[in-house]
Amino acid sequence: MALTLSPDQLPEYIGKEVGVSEWLTVDQERINQFAEATGDHQYIHVDPERAAATPFGTTIAHGFLTMSLMVLMGYEGSTKLENTVMGINYGFDKLRFINPVKVNSKIRGRFKLLSAEEKKPNHYLLKHEVTVEIEGNDKPALIAEWLGMTVVG
Repeated sequence: MALTLSPDQLPEYIGKEVGVSEWLTVDQERINQFAEATGDHQYIHVDPERAAATPFGTTIAHGFLTMSLMVLMGYEGSTKLENTVMGINYGFDKLRFINPVKVNSKIRGRFKLLSAEEKKPNHYLLKHEVTVEIEGNDKPALIAEWLGMTVVG
C-alpha cells in the first residue's frame, strides 16, 4: 500500500523504503497487447514456438512493458502526498534492464524515496528508486530512478 505523507514529512523518509506493490502476473495476453500498442512484434515476445528455441526457453515481456507497469505498481507502492491534485511523470535519471521477465512470471515494485524537492509552491519533485522484482529470482527485472512531479492543493 502506498505511503501517504504531508510535504513536511518528506525529509524523514529520504533514503527509506516507502512501499512494495502486490505481485502482478505478466501473461502472454498482456505481452501481445503491448506488442500491438507499440508495433514491437519481435518473436521473442509474441511467438511461443520460436521463443522456446532461444536461451530464454519461452516468450519474454518487452523491457518497456515491464517499465510501464511501474505506473500500476506505483499506485500501490510509491509515496503519495496529502491533497494531491495531480501527478506528472517527469522521466528517469537512470534505468537499467537487468533480467528478462518470462511469460507468466510475477513481478512487483519496491520503492525507496531518494529525494524530494519543492520546485515551486505546491509542486514537489519526488525521485524514487524502483526495483522491479521477479518472484523466485535473485536478480530483478530492472532498477530505475524515477522522477515524478506531484502537485498539491
